[in-house]
Amino acid sequence: MHINQVEFTIFDTETTGLDFAAGERIVEIAGIRFKGETLIGEFDSLINTGRPVSPGAFAVNKISESMLASAPGPEKVIADFLNFSSASCLASYNTEFDMGFLNSELARLNFEVKTPAPVVDILTLARSLLPGLPRYALWFVAEKLGIKNNQKHRALADVGLTLQVFQKLKSILLNKGLSEFEAILPLATPPAPGKRGLSQEKFATLQEAVSAGRKIAIQYISVQDGRLSERTVIPRQLRQDARYNYLVAYCCMKQEERTFRVENILDFKVV
Repeated sequence: MHINQVEFTIFDTETTGLDFAAGERIVEIAGIRFKGETLIGEFDSLINTGRPVSPGAFAVNKISESMLASAPGPEKVIADFLNFSSASCLASYNTEFDMGFLNSELARLNFEVKTPAPVVDILTLARSLLPGLPRYALWFVAEKLGIKNNQKHRALADVGLTLQVFQKLKSILLNKGLSEFEAILPLATPPAPGKRGLSQEKFATLQEAVSAGRKIAIQYISVQDGRLSERTVIPRQLRQDARYNYLVAYCCMKQEERTFRVENILDFKVV
C-alpha cells in the first residue's frame, strides 16, 4: 500500500516520570490522525491518575497537580484515545517511551496490549534517513529539516511538530522512490535483537542464501549517508550485536567484503 493511503495517528504522552515500570503514569495524551496530507482529527486530554507529578517531570511539561484535579481518569481517556486511533497506524517520536507507557496503562485497565508492529517510530526513521547528526532530539531534527519550532513539551504541540517532521521525512522517502508502506516500515522500526526488518519468511530465505553462497540482489539504504542503492552481493554470514542484525557479504559493485545492516535491506531476491 502507498504510504499516502495509510491512516496514521501520531501520538505523544506526558508523564509523571520517566519509568513506567516504577509506577509512573501518563498525565496527558494527544494524537493527530491523518492520511497523506489530509488532517482527519485531533485528540488531547489530561489524565488524573492520582499519582503526583515528579519535580523533574514538572520542570519539563509544567503540568501541575491543580491542572489534573478536574481531569478525567485513565479509564475514560485511554478508552477514548483507543476509539480515536482505531484502525490507524500508531506512530510517535520514540515509541519505546510512548508505547511503554501506553501499554502500561492498558495493562492496568485490563485492555488489550498493543503489539510492537506496525507501530512507526519517527525517531528511528529520522536516524535511518538523516545519518550522522550529532543528536536526534525532536527540536534538533526539526531545525535540520528547515522547520521553525518552539518545542513546548506538551503533548498536542509535540505531536504537531512530529507531524511536520514526519511529512518532511516522507518527502525524502518519496524522492528516493520509496512509496510502499511495507517497504518503508523496516526503516521506522525501533532497534531490538532478533530478526527485525524482514519477515520471518524473507529472513529464512536470506539464511538459505548464506548457506548456499547464492548471489542476491539487494535494495539498501546506506547507514552512512542515507542513499538508496541496488547491488548484487554474495552472502557470507549473518551476525548480530546487542541492537542490530548484519549481513556480511561480498559486494560485487565495490568488489570487496562489506557489512550491511539487515533492517536497511528494504528488499532482496536471489539472482
